[in-house]
Amino acid sequence: MEPVATEVLLLLIGVGFAAGLLDAIAGGGGLIALPALLATGMAPVDALGTNKLQGSFGTTAAAGHFFRHGHIDTGEVAQAVACTFVGAVLGAFAVQHANPDFLALLIPLLLVANALYFLFSPRIGDVERHRRIGRGLFAVVVGGGLGFYDGYFGPGTGSFFALAYVVLLGFSLTRATAHTKVLNMTSNLAALLLFALAGHVVWLIGLWMGAAQVVGATVGAHLVIRRGAALVRPLIVIVCLAISVRLLTQPGHPFMAWVAGW
Repeated sequence: MEPVATEVLLLLIGVGFAAGLLDAIAGGGGLIALPALLATGMAPVDALGTNKLQGSFGTTAAAGHFFRHGHIDTGEVAQAVACTFVGAVLGAFAVQHANPDFLALLIPLLLVANALYFLFSPRIGDVERHRRIGRGLFAVVVGGGLGFYDGYFGPGTGSFFALAYVVLLGFSLTRATAHTKVLNMTSNLAALLLFALAGHVVWLIGLWMGAAQVVGATVGAHLVIRRGAALVRPLIVIVCLAISVRLLTQPGHPFMAWVAGW
């Protein structure tokens, strides 16, 4: 890739801050960061790797902020971290041998269902509820499963993690968001490892955006702690719907072909 102009780098730094802020609250930071990286003329695979680098800074900063303020139980999340890491590595490996395009048909529907649940369910708030499954089963099924999904495809992973914590473990939305950041961090780092080993990371851009991500994610995590479900719930709904629209309107998607022929 050609050296990036100073004004472009400054714009990407601003994008990193905004992506970190959004991602810490509701996920979906890649909605902002990845298109900006692609707009620089970066090869798609390099943009994906660089996005994982800058995103890793943000999720790590957000997880650290939640941990320092007592919102993360290390015993609760340890098994899920291990399973998420393994799942993400396997997913990132699998995507090199199998086309994930079929997921573009299914995931928008799941994201819309996720958004509707967060919008209308009276169960979601800042009150802890009874857990439905044990942490070991949660780690294997949710951590391993969504870790694999994040390494293989990715959009909406944070929203799915948050929903699983609320529905299956009975977490409050604030606590669910905090633990989600730990698992997001894990899957990001796992995927980053593979991208870096393959030489698909533009380090200069990723590190500058990562520094801005740290600031944005810290601000976002602080807002989650202060505002709780009143802030997180509507933003998750918006992010889920935005990701769905983005997936459905990509060139070549069957939905767009159906619209064009209607």
